[in-house]
Amino acid sequence: MPFPKIGLRSLLTLPAGEFTINWILKMLFDFGQFTGIALVILIIWMIGLSVLFYRLLAHYQKLTAGITKKDLKSILEALLDNTQREVKRVDGLVADLAKANKDALNHVQKVGLIRFNPFAETGGNQSFCLAVLDDHDSGFVISSLHGREATRFYAKPVRHGKATNYDFSSEEKQAIKNAKKVK
Repeated sequence: MPFPKIGLRSLLTLPAGEFTINWILKMLFDFGQFTGIALVILIIWMIGLSVLFYRLLAHYQKLTAGITKKDLKSILEALLDNTQREVKRVDGLVADLAKANKDALNHVQKVGLIRFNPFAETGGNQSFCLAVLDDHDSGFVISSLHGREATRFYAKPVRHGKATNYDFSSEEKQAIKNAKKVK
């Protein structure tokens, strides 16, 4: 029996008994059919290689943009110069960041607030103590005492979490303690 040409029409017109494994194997190994399959595989392979080649070419052109003498040595030298320039720039940024971190230790970092009622005859917690400290627990405490007739403010320095020239009230100590809890 001669082999029919492969196609949708020929597969649909085959009698049910003739569509067997032997027939399929014979069709695949027929020289004409094998050449067609090999040709399709070869075309797909060529398309894949062409896409890869054009991607590599575009990447190479991107690397060589702005370089008049397009040899590998000049390209690598330009890349090395750029890299060295960027390393110096990054080193400068690291030094600036270290200085900023060191300076930040002396800036306000901790704040503690406590409200209280110093006089029994007034209503509400209108008075307060505010502790403002840096990373070394140094700074100041502001106290406000609110009464019926007047409100008074007091400021006291703090060095390393302790009083320097003035004694702290219990509320001021509590405000400093609250500020130390903040990180």
